[in-house]
Order: sequence, then structure tokens, then C-alpha cells
Amino acid sequence: MTLPLPNFLKTGARAPRVELLPDALFFTRAVPVAAGATAAEAAVQAELALEVISPFPPAQLYHGFYWVPGAERVLVFAAYRRRFTREQVAAWEGAALVLPAFAALLGIGPKPATTLLVPSAGGLTAVHWDGGAVPAAVHFRPLPPEATEADRARVRDELLRLAGGSRQVVETGAAPATEAAARGGAEFAFRAGNQLSRLPAGLAAAMDVRDKVELAALRRAQARDLTLWRVFLGSTIAIGLVLLGDVALAGAGIWQRTREAVLAAQQPVVDKIMTEQNLATRVNELSSKRLLPLEMISLVSERKPATIQFLRATTSGLYGLTLDAQTAAPGDVAAYRSVLAAQPACASVEVRDQRTRDNLMTFTLAVTFRSEELRPANPP
Repeated sequence: MTLPLPNFLKTGARAPRVELLPDALFFTRAVPVAAGATAAEAAVQAELALEVISPFPPAQLYHGFYWVPGAERVLVFAAYRRRFTREQVAAWEGAALVLPAFAALLGIGPKPATTLLVPSAGGLTAVHWDGGAVPAAVHFRPLPPEATEADRARVRDELLRLAGGSRQVVETGAAPATEAAARGGAEFAFRAGNQLSRLPAGLAAAMDVRDKVELAALRRAQARDLTLWRVFLGSTIAIGLVLLGDVALAGAGIWQRTREAVLAAQQPVVDKIMTEQNLATRVNELSSKRLLPLEMISLVSERKPATIQFLRATTSGLYGLTLDAQTAAPGDVAAYRSVLAAQPACASVEVRDQRTRDNLMTFTLAVTFRSEELRPANPP
């Protein structure tokens, strides 16, 4: 069972449909437009011209117009509504564009003094450009299906006489047909024989002959459907990205757990290697390095002033020496520290816990030696 899709899904999923109506049902006029007019002003002048030239009020007409920005004329075309049956009008529902067949070819961009001859099932249409982008005239002559070649030639010559001043005649040989929409719906494309016509969507909207009130409502509905389609599409993509992210996170979690399991399995081996490495380092230190307290005391005693007396000496690690000392000349302590700090064998010298009592100062001298400078007095 196939379920029908909502309208907003259909709008985004299929190409727009164009209804091309018979030229025989329309009358056309090229009307002057004020220089420098805007699209809105051209539309107003087209409506006013239609009220003047038509025997029927615009409310009883299906009408549209073709105007290019900067053009000094607008081509108005209209048909009496009663010439269309209800079935024909109902067939327009859902169409993106409804216009007479000849109007589909107004975007071919011909050279000046060109007449375009377009055949149809009911006759022959001539579209004549004198020098501007908007045609100067459109003429139609009926031809029955059983018409002979002589009849066709006679009608062709009559249309060319009506056009007048044609230096180039282009015969399409076929009625226009809709081609696939291009540029993401920004324009409509039509082909008749080897002639390709492109109509920008903005210009084509003014050419649509349907009831203007109903057309405005249709445009709003299409815009709403398009917005809903884009929201639906964006939501679908967002949901897809979220699901993809969840899958990626699940995969990453599996990978992490596998990695942790491998690390846990290898941890005992790593611990054993680290233990053996630490033991080897300790053995190497014990075999190649030893405490040299006498050498350290000798180095600090060589520069000691006579006023300073050592009371006790202790070692800290292999290269640290702590001395408790006293002196009756406190000023010599700072000088002594500076002398020791300048020695290459001393990495750092620090004086701590200075106390003075009965003109006698006691202090602690902490000296750290550089391993590469500290050597045994009598190497083996």
C-alpha cells in the first residue's frame, strides 16, 4: 500500500510543471512604458493598458505581461475566461507556471528585426522583435490540421507582412516544450526545435495568466511548502548527523574498552620491566657512585674564613652536605656563601636558621654539589 505524501514533500521532491496554453485564445498588445520604470510601475501600466484595450474588465480575463528591466515597452496578453472550460482550469492546479505557448519563447534573446515563427496544433504564431528585448508585435493565424503546404506558405507570408521589417526569419519547426528546471528553480527553460529560451523566475511570475488573487495565495502556499520542505530536510540531516555521532561514540567506546583491555593485559609485563629497570639503575648507582663526605667537607673548608667554626656535618643524598656552624663575625657568613656559590663544584649554597646570642651567631649551611665536579680524593 502506497501512502500519499504531504504537499510540502511533493514540492521539494519533483520538478515544477508548466502549462502552455493555445496561442489562438489570446490577444496581445505592445504598450509603451515610461523610461526608468520599476517592475511595480510596469505592472501598473500593463493593468491600465489592459483596461483600455480590452472589451472586458480585467476581472473577466486571464492575463499576464512580459517586461524586461530597462525596456521601453511591455507586452500584454490576455484571454477571456469563458473560453476555458472548468476542466481546463482545474488542470492548472499544482502547475508552477501557466502561460500562452508563444510566451515561453520570449527569452531566446533574438537579434533586432527578427521574426520567430512557431507552429502549433491550431495554427502559426509570429513573434517580431524590432530592436528591443520585448517583442513589438505578436500575430496568430489559424491553420487546420488538413492544411496543405500552399496554405501554410500563404499564412507564413501573411504573418511576415504583418510583422514587417524582418531581416531574419527563424522557424522553430516545433511547438515549445518545457525542459528541466535549471539553477535550482531560479529560471524556467523551454525548447522549440533548436531554439532555447530561458525565463528568469521573477519575469516568469508576471507572465502567469491565472487569477491574480488565487495566484498570490498559491505563491504563499508554495513558499510555505518550500519552507516546510527545507525544515524537514534540515531536520532529517540533523537527525542523521546525531545518529552518526552516536554510532561514532559507540564505536569509540568499543575501541577504548578494547585498548584498556590490551593495556590491562600488558600491565604486569610493564610493571616487571619497570622494576627490573629501577633495580638495574640502583645497582649501577651503587657500583659506580658513592658518597664522598670527606671530599665535600674539604671543598667547603678550603674557602672557610678563620672566624667561622663548623660544629657538625651531615650528608643529604650523594651530593648534599649540611653544616651547623658558628661565628663571632656575622658579616663573614654572607661573604663565605658568595665564595662557595662561585665554586664550579657547588650547584647551590643556602644559609638557614641564623640565630645570635651573646655576640655569637649560629647558622646552618646547606650545600649541593654537582656530580660531575665531585671526584674522590684518591681515585682507584
